[in-house]
Amino acid sequence: MINVAGNWVFITGGSSGIGLSLAKLFSRLGANVAILARRKEQLDYAVEEIKKQAQSIDQDFLSYQCDVSDQQSVSSVFSNFEASNGTPLILINSAGITYPGEFHELSNETIKSQMDVNYFGTVFAIRGVINGMINRGSGYIVNISSMAGVIGTYGYSAYGASKYAVRGLSDVLRAEYKLKGIKVFIVFPPDTDTPQLAFEKELKPKITAELADNGGLMKPDDVADIVWKDMNRGKYTIVPGFNGRFLYVLSSMLGDMVYPIMDLMIQNAIKSIQKRKK
Repeated sequence: MINVAGNWVFITGGSSGIGLSLAKLFSRLGANVAILARRKEQLDYAVEEIKKQAQSIDQDFLSYQCDVSDQQSVSSVFSNFEASNGTPLILINSAGITYPGEFHELSNETIKSQMDVNYFGTVFAIRGVINGMINRGSGYIVNISSMAGVIGTYGYSAYGASKYAVRGLSDVLRAEYKLKGIKVFIVFPPDTDTPQLAFEKELKPKITAELADNGGLMKPDDVADIVWKDMNRGKYTIVPGFNGRFLYVLSSMLGDMVYPIMDLMIQNAIKSIQKRKK
């Protein structure tokens, strides 16, 4: 069991969704928790919720208002944090945004913003802790990707590409830092009941929405529990939920044969949409 009691866990995107659920979980385990997000009101609320889960009055909680896509701001946050608290035991990269839509309808700015936050935000945060972890000879880095980073999903050209990038980065970091005592994990959550999912609901192309309706929905607390359990099992690839694991295994086993299956699912989605129009 990873001993987090009295140690620091730093979570980007920790003010809502999976990030907040993980922050509460680590608070219950006795960890000191620092969260980073863009909106101060959400940060203030989240910190109070995280404190309610604390097991000891000796636990510390910090929040940082910062946009993870801003390299200088992220660097400054981690420099200040490390100067006062040392390098965190665990870094969790949960900050992310999504804006679905068919590729030809998305602006270049929309595509770039998702890469800036989802991929480069992960890169910048890791840079904030990696040297300290190397010097210490230990540490844990958890990168939250998505099932859209496992198989290309209709309507997620921008989001999926950024999450595939997180997957590629994690694969390389796992190999590079294993011998330095640093463990890297990649998480592929399915659709999860978060504010981000609610935001994108009205933006999804009809086919994307139809596919999502058939894929099930997880609660963020359940995702957090699975992440923690699988970290302790030493599982590099963490796929919460039965549907997610099934799709992950299926895509790994079938190779290129997964694409005709996806095409069939899209055709069935179109048929269902057309039926409802009649």
